[in-house]
Amino acid sequence: MTKKIRIEEIIVVEGKDDTKRVQQVVDADTIETNGSALSQETLTKIEHAEKIRGVIVFTDPDFSGEKIRKQITEVVPTAKHAFISRKKGEPKRQGNSLGVEHASDETILEALRNVSTPTTDVFQSEIEIEDLIYFGLIAGNNAKKRRESLGEKLNIGYTNGKQLKKRLKMFHIEKEAFKKAMKEILEDENNE
Repeated sequence: MTKKIRIEEIIVVEGKDDTKRVQQVVDADTIETNGSALSQETLTKIEHAEKIRGVIVFTDPDFSGEKIRKQITEVVPTAKHAFISRKKGEPKRQGNSLGVEHASDETILEALRNVSTPTTDVFQSEIEIEDLIYFGLIAGNNAKKRRESLGEKLNIGYTNGKQLKKRLKMFHIEKEAFKKAMKEILEDENNE
C-alpha cells in the first residue's frame, strides 16, 4: 500500500461522510461544520486552526457549500479553498446529495493540490462585465456550463453569473489567464 500524502492544514468539511472520504485519500485532520448554519464555536475552532496550522475549506459544490465558504471567509479571509466541480461530486446512487464524499480519489487529490487563496489586497481586476458577456458567461444557453468549466480550469469553483466577477477578483485572476481559459473552453465546445 502506498503512503498517503500528509496535508499540514486542517481541512474544513461539511460532515462525517466527507471526513471519512477525505481521510481515505490523504492523511489529514478535519473540522466538520455539521451543516450550513455554522455555530460560533465552530467558527472559533476554524479561526484557531488557521492561526496554528492553516485551513483548507473543502465544501460541497452546492448552495450550502458556498454559504459555508462565505461565512468562513468573513471570519478567516486567509483560508485556502479547494474546489470540485458539480459533475465530479455527483453521487453514484440516485437520491443521494451532491458532495465531496462522492468524489474519486484523483478528484480529491487534484482539488487539494490546486488550492486557491483569496486575498484582501487591493486588486484591480481588468476583467469587466463586458468580457463576461462577450464570452457568454452571463447570458445565453451555455452560460452555466461555461461558468462551471471556467471555475474548474481556474480552480475557483462554480459561481452564478452575479458572483463571477467578484470571484475572479477575489482570487486575483489576471485577464490573460481568464482569456486563455476561455479560449480552451470555447475550443472544447467546438470539438464536441
